[in-house]
Amino acid sequence: MTTRAAIAGLGITEMGKVYGRSATDFAVDAISRAAADAGLSLADIDGLYVNPGIKNDTDLRLQSTLGMRNTRVLATIQGFGSSAGQMVQMAAMAIEAGMAEVVACVYADAPLTEGKRAGAAYPGQARAMKGVGSLPFAAGLKAAPERYAVATRRHMHAYGTTSEQLGAVAVAARQWAQLNPAAQMREPMTLEDHQSSRMIADPLRLLDCCLVSNGAVAVIVTSAERAATLAQPPVHVWGWGQGHPGYVNRRDSEFGLVTGAAQSGPEALKMAGVGVDEIDVRELYDCFTFTTLVTLEDYGFCAKGEGGEFVASGAIAPGGSHPTNTGGGELSSFYMWGMTPLSEAVIQARGQGGERQVPQHDLVMVSGNGGVLDFHSTLILSPHQKGK
Repeated sequence: MTTRAAIAGLGITEMGKVYGRSATDFAVDAISRAAADAGLSLADIDGLYVNPGIKNDTDLRLQSTLGMRNTRVLATIQGFGSSAGQMVQMAAMAIEAGMAEVVACVYADAPLTEGKRAGAAYPGQARAMKGVGSLPFAAGLKAAPERYAVATRRHMHAYGTTSEQLGAVAVAARQWAQLNPAAQMREPMTLEDHQSSRMIADPLRLLDCCLVSNGAVAVIVTSAERAATLAQPPVHVWGWGQGHPGYVNRRDSEFGLVTGAAQSGPEALKMAGVGVDEIDVRELYDCFTFTTLVTLEDYGFCAKGEGGEFVASGAIAPGGSHPTNTGGGELSSFYMWGMTPLSEAVIQARGQGGERQVPQHDLVMVSGNGGVLDFHSTLILSPHQKGK
C-alpha cells in the first residue's frame, strides 16, 4: 500500500510549567500554530482528530471552540501514548479516501498546578474492584511507575539488564536535550547522577521517569500534492502499523519481554517497503528509560535481550551509530504523549533540528506506546515522496 499523505504543519506551544491555561487553551494554540506553520488558515481545516488525554480534558467540542464549520471528519482517538501515530494514520486514510483535505491532529494536557509537585499530576488509579481483579491494586500496582517497574524487573531477570544500562538511556536523552533550546531539562547529567537519584519504584529511579508538562502539540496532515505547495518542506507518511498485545496477569504472558512494537514495527516497515537497517533516525516513546530499551529490541535495532549493551555502547547518543530521541525525548525535553516523538520526527525530517540535526535523515521511525506496554503505534516518515 502507498499513501499520498504528508505532514505539512507543526505547532508546539510553550511547554512545561506554564500555568493559568486549560488543556483546551493549549489545544487551540497548538492548532493555530500548526496551521500558520503550514501557511494555512483555520478555515482551510476540514478534519479534526483529538486525543482527549487521561482526563478527557479536550473533546469534540474543540471544533466549536476553533470556530470550525461543516467539518468533514471529526473524532476523538484514544490509544493513550499510541494515539499520535493512530491519528496520523487515520488522517492519512481519510485524505486517501477523499473524506477530507486538511486534517488537524492534536494532543493537549495541563496536569501541572502551581505550588503542587509534579508527582501529584497523575495520581494512582483508585478503582472499586472485587475478587482477583483487585489483587494488582492490593499489591501496590496503582500507577504507571509501579507497573513499569514490574516489566523492567522481569527484563532484568531474563536478560541481565542493569540499572546502569537504563541510566545510559537517560544520559543520552539529556545529551540530546542540551542541544535543544526548547527542552525543559538541559542541565548536564552523568551516569552517577542517575544512580544517585532517588528510587521511585524499584528498579526505576527518578531519572528513569519522564517529565510532566503543560502544553500541546498539533500536526496538519494533507495530501502530498497540496503539501508541496505550502510553506514548509513536506514530511511524507510512508508507512504505519499498530500492535496491541492484550497482556494478562498470568505466568505465560510476555509482559516486560516483548511489546506491541514487535508487531507494529514490521507492519510499518513492510508498508514503507524498507528494512530496519535503512532507518536513519529513531524517535521513540520514552515514558521510562526501559521503554526506549525494549522498543529498540522489538523494532530489531538489536537482538532481544541485548538492548542494555546496545544503549550502554553510546549508539543512541549524539555521535552514535543509531541517533535516537534527538530532541531529548519525554525524559528530558517535554511530555506530550506520542506527540513528543512525532514532533521531533517532523523537525528532523525537515532538516530543521539546528545543532541537534542528524545529517542523514531520509527515513525516520516514530513509536507511540500506551498504557503499560499495552498499545503501540509506528510511523515511517520521510522528507521524500515515496517512489520518487
